[in-house]
This record gives sequence, C-alpha cells and structure tokens, in this order.
Amino acid sequence: MSVTLADVAARAGVSAATVSRVLNGNYPVAGSTRSRVLRAVDELEYVVNGPASALAAATSDLVGVLVNDIADPFFGVMASAIQSQIGPAGDHDAEAPHGQKMAIICNTGGSPERELTYLTLLLRQRAAAVVLTGGTVEDPDHLGALATRLRRLEAGGTRVVLCGRQPLTAATDGAAPGGAHGPVPGPEEDPGPAPVALTFDNFGGARRLTGHLLDLGHRRIGYLAGPAARTTTRQRLDGHRAALAAAGAAGGEAGTPEAERLTVHGGYDRASGYDGALELLRREPGLTAVVAANDTVALGACAALRERALRIPEDISVAGFDDLPFAIDAAPALTTVRIPLHEAGARAGRLALGREEAPAGRTATLPADLMVRASTAPPRP
Repeated sequence: MSVTLADVAARAGVSAATVSRVLNGNYPVAGSTRSRVLRAVDELEYVVNGPASALAAATSDLVGVLVNDIADPFFGVMASAIQSQIGPAGDHDAEAPHGQKMAIICNTGGSPERELTYLTLLLRQRAAAVVLTGGTVEDPDHLGALATRLRRLEAGGTRVVLCGRQPLTAATDGAAPGGAHGPVPGPEEDPGPAPVALTFDNFGGARRLTGHLLDLGHRRIGYLAGPAARTTTRQRLDGHRAALAAAGAAGGEAGTPEAERLTVHGGYDRASGYDGALELLRREPGLTAVVAANDTVALGACAALRERALRIPEDISVAGFDDLPFAIDAAPALTTVRIPLHEAGARAGRLALGREEAPAGRTATLPADLMVRASTAPPRP
C-alpha cells in the first residue's frame, strides 16, 4: 500500500500538519523535529505530492545514472555513453530538441545503502529515468529493498534501465520479504513490468578466457576475484571454475581446499591485483598463469610479478577482463575479454529516454568476446 502523510507523522511522532510544514518549508519547525520527519520520510520512502498518477504527469528533466566508482574506466565508459544519448551533444537533438535531459552521475562507492538513498532522492525529484550500472550485492534484504525502490520509481513515471546488471526478477529470487529498508509490496500490489536489463555474459566470457589458458597447456591457474558478495564477481568466478572443472584441472570445484587456495578475493583496483598476485605466489609457487577479475587488477598483478623477476608471458601468463581502453597498450598487450561497455551505455541511454524499443522479454545479454594478445603463452616445459 502507498505510504501516507499520516504514516510519516506516526513514525516521526508528530502531527500530520507538522510533516506538511517540514515538507513544504513554509513554516518554522524546530531542527530536531525537522530531522525526525525527514528521517521518517527516508525510512518509509514517502513520495511528496502523493499519487503516482500525479508524478507520472510531472517528471523532471533529470536522468540519474548510478555507478560504483566513476574513476573506474568500466563505469566511466558506460556513464559517458549514457550521457551522450540523453544530453545536448548527440545527433538525436535535431530529431528531438525538446527531449534533452540532464544526467546526474550518482557515485555509490559500492555501498548498498548509498545506492538505495540515491534512488529515494531521484524518486523525490521525479526523475525522467534512472540507469543502474554494474553488478549489485547478493544480499536478500538489499535486493528486496532495491526491488521496492524500482517499482515505486516506475509507478511514478520514471523509466528504469539496468545496464550490466541481472534482470530484477533474477536478482530478487529468494530475497527476503522485508529488511532494514522497509517491506516489499505485498501480493495485492501490481509490480508492473520488470525494468529493462542489458546484461553482460560474464560467465561465458570467463569460461572462454580460462579455456584459452587451458588450451595453451596451463593447469596451475590462480584467480584474482573481486569482492565476494557481488554478482559480477560470482558470475566470472563461476565461469572460470566451470572451465577448470570441464578440463579436470585443479580448482574447478567450488568449496574445495584447492579451489579456495587458488582464489584470492579483493577489490577491483590495482592494489588488490598487486597484493593478490603476491598472495597467490605464496600459496602456489608453481603457478603458471593468473586470471584477474578485471584489467585494472591484471595490471597490478603484472607489477607484482615483475618485481619478483617473473617475465610475462615467458614465466607466467596474465589475463584480465573488460578490455578497458588501456589493455591493448599494456606491455605486453593484455589478453582479456571484451565487454561492449560503450555500446551498452549508449543503448541504455536510448532505452531510458524511450528512443529504442525494449528487447524481447525486456532483457538482452550482450556478448563477451575473447581478445587474445601477448600476455598469454604456453607454460614453460
């Protein structure tokens, strides 16, 4: 059911008139009271100005683009491509000069709580569209709260697009029916159509990448994974292990001591690659190849290996993921998996503005292509 002004008043312990004064800003209210009211608004996700039908008729010119880290080229490329389709710089302007929107980049820092807060703020601003990029945390409470936020956005006339993220229905399977961020709508509420999702073939790309190393003859392959709780991390690690298992190589069965010994979790940054590579060498001095969660992690791994006087690829092969702009210019050029980040972002921007039809089933999986370069070679005899 929709949250009412009375619900906010009850949560804050004030009258409905006081809530109205705080929200309208037309009457002085004590600072502590104002804070309680605004906290209740956040907790209940109350939408100012009431009915969804009113919001649908009055969306703003804002488009929210949520990224984990704008300094990470993975997100920077997608955000730039999204903005190219919604701002005043694209060829579409001549066709729709009054359809231009202003992109607001929301940097979550990978925080689930901050992601939900940004969505609430965009709901209040009546954003025309919201694009969520990259993976998410695999936490039932967060996924349930996320589903609630996105339903309310779409009910208010906001288009929602997931770019590089699983479809909402897949992400919320098994999610708890509540949590710290409030209840998920009950079965009497119509959830409406699922948000459009453009997903990446992380599993297939990782499986092909590790398969390439296996075909070269590698059998002692270390893996530098991303944060353990994120969907992208799991999909890529699952693909890697599936390739190992199919070849009967060490580390292919999740949960076994061998698999855990050859896997180091860390961030998606260079420092994690550097530290993780040293840890892998400590655990397995006979390592012949390292697969990294992304290209930035791979560069950190390369630096650590060189400091140990290991040549790439003569002594040890290194591979990354994403095919970020610098990957081909690394020395040696990095073997990686190409994710169509720019194409995905541009398409997400068009979908967000209604300039492209949603794919069949409202979900499209974009390809992940193996890019074989000089950083991988057969292991030493």
